[in-house]
Amino acid sequence: MSAEWNDNSPIYRQLKARVVGMMLDGVLQSGDALPSVRQVAADYQLNPITVSRAYQELVDDALVEKRRGLGMYVLEGARDKLLASERERFMREEWPAMLERITQLGLNLEQLLQASRDSDAHGESA
Repeated sequence: MSAEWNDNSPIYRQLKARVVGMMLDGVLQSGDALPSVRQVAADYQLNPITVSRAYQELVDDALVEKRRGLGMYVLEGARDKLLASERERFMREEWPAMLERITQLGLNLEQLLQASRDSDAHGESA
């Protein structure tokens, strides 16, 4: 995780988003322990309450569980649940604007697929 924070949203939400990103990327998998609240607070110079709040939201979202005396662990199926919700959010919030821009530029599916293949061939992510 990067130690840079922006002023656009509360730090606890940014921290939660980073943990979610780690789950989606497979860095954190089912059964894995999250770093302790104290460790994250020390590493990133955050108030432990901020870290606890981010972790509590992950618990509330049924992505991680608290194991008394042991810490926080990623729940079985958390990644699948995240993928489903992120895909739905993408289709609802991001795709309409992308589609509008694609249409505005007069791009077609073949051009987009070729651009993706070209990007992959150059070692860039699509």
